[in-house]
Amino acid sequence: MLNFQVQVSVYQGPIILYPGSSKNRYVGIWYKNIPVKTVVWVGNRLNLINDSSGFLMINKTDNLVLTSKSNIVVWSAYLSKEVRTPVVLQLLDSGNFVLRSEQDGDSETYFWQSFDYPSDTLLPGMKLGWDLETGLERRVTSWKSFDDPSPGDFIWAIERQDNPEVTGPWNGLRFSAPSLRPNPVFSFSFVSNDVELYYTFNITNKAVISRIIMNQTLYVRRRFIWNKATQSWELYSDVPRDQCDTYGLCGAYGICIISQSPVCQCRKGFKHKSGGYVDWSKGCVRNKPLNYSRQDGFMKFTELKLPDATPSWVSKRMNLEECREGCLENSSCMAYTNSDIRGGGSGCAMWFGDLIDMRSFPDGGQHLYIRMSASELGAKGEPTTKIVVIVISTAALLAAVIAAGYLVHKRRRNIVEKTENSRETDQENEDQNIDLELPLFELATIANAIDNFSINNKLGEGGLGPVYKGTLVDGQEIAVKRLSKISEQGLKELKNEVILFSKLQHRNLVKLLGCCIQGEEKLLIYEFMPNKSLDSFIFDQERCKLLDWSKRFCIICGTARVLLYLHQDSRLRIIHRDLKAGNVLLDQDMNPKISDFGFARTFGGDETEGNTTRVVGT
Repeated sequence: MLNFQVQVSVYQGPIILYPGSSKNRYVGIWYKNIPVKTVVWVGNRLNLINDSSGFLMINKTDNLVLTSKSNIVVWSAYLSKEVRTPVVLQLLDSGNFVLRSEQDGDSETYFWQSFDYPSDTLLPGMKLGWDLETGLERRVTSWKSFDDPSPGDFIWAIERQDNPEVTGPWNGLRFSAPSLRPNPVFSFSFVSNDVELYYTFNITNKAVISRIIMNQTLYVRRRFIWNKATQSWELYSDVPRDQCDTYGLCGAYGICIISQSPVCQCRKGFKHKSGGYVDWSKGCVRNKPLNYSRQDGFMKFTELKLPDATPSWVSKRMNLEECREGCLENSSCMAYTNSDIRGGGSGCAMWFGDLIDMRSFPDGGQHLYIRMSASELGAKGEPTTKIVVIVISTAALLAAVIAAGYLVHKRRRNIVEKTENSRETDQENEDQNIDLELPLFELATIANAIDNFSINNKLGEGGLGPVYKGTLVDGQEIAVKRLSKISEQGLKELKNEVILFSKLQHRNLVKLLGCCIQGEEKLLIYEFMPNKSLDSFIFDQERCKLLDWSKRFCIICGTARVLLYLHQDSRLRIIHRDLKAGNVLLDQDMNPKISDFGFARTFGGDETEGNTTRVVGT
């Protein structure tokens, strides 16, 4: 049985965890039966106790707290559920430190558990990822050093996106970089649904002890196995394993092949953009430019780790042919493949913009269909159209076929014209509903400003789509929000934001410069905010120090002023419904400006209540 210990008593006792050569005190958990003290969890990573005091206890409100000798709370557990007393604190054989109701027995219903707040170690049964219902993120963060368990800057996490990935996107069986394979030591699983998004592993042989740690010194993720014979930890695997595991090493469209020299290569149809053999930062470029229309085609590339999935979109309902058609219809779609390779393949994954971070895996990679010029495909002896001529010898039969074909064609043409007219009328009606009062930008102008939606220009991604930084021909810096092409709500949210912004004027609102609605593209163009969003400061251990009290007070007052304006003083009474630190942007002088009105609601002057049938926002 795998046992752990924590150096505290259940209700009150001294904390005597001294990491490395440090004399600071922490709440910590380590293996009980392993002579080499191996710490797997630390509670008060940010709030150390620097003397010989310290008590861990369950206080009067049934919360788990760590106090100093002056009875000041240094650290406390975050209780996600209402406490039902009496409560007990237990350290399970799995290494999970839990606070639970005494009435729950052996159930897995906890008020709080250490597995929800990993430090630098992932143990069997721990989840790396998200509880999507509560918004809880579980990520593994390295220690700063051997004797300092405070969070370092080497992090293992899963991003919330349409196509989640760990070592490449998940394909139903494994991640597309086949670093995780069936083995005699551990099994792994990946869960992605409406409730949870996480990776976990479990030990196949219960006699084996294994852990994964984030090493700040070497910047590697390491899996260790305990060797009972030598009484030491043995290295089982490392990530990154080789040069090709370096993110984006070969640039856009470049493919890393570890057996080649240089390791970066351009596959057929592409050439090295810089023209040399050393600098691969600019990657590869197509031999023949795209038409960005249905005249393009796709070339099949095999045995690949799929590109960075951030600029991708997934549908579980589409088959591969539907995926191809959808990608071909969208001028920004650069590649597609099955999102699930089980049972011959199903689902659809599309990539928009440059393809970054691909490598060759001859013994386990996937197929990827990359957009190419039709002339490139034809030049390779792969004709795009096959014409079959059928000669009918009987003139009468030929005449009959032509006549029948003409009638059918005429009938279909009438139906198509009616349908298209109806669609054009509906689109015109929708477009007329937008009283823009704002400039309309050409798609080509915006695409040029942001380098054709290059991932290098990407600032981040919100609930409705990614945001890119760009520069117009006159030198003005802009931020471009690209609404999801697939979302049924995209146009509605765009209209909502345009209408509201065209009627609002306040110095603490981000200025909307214009919009672009062309084909499936729906873009909003804003003034660029050089200091990004408030959350990039307050949740960053170093950058938060730049916010002294005067700056914080300025941000608080500016946010309050614009809310007062929206709620009482503007022509429209507006409730934002998605106000959070990520939607409070900061200009070059650190003045706050609220953005993202896609979920906002307007009210009449005499309305004080409203009902919604849809969960939105924060």
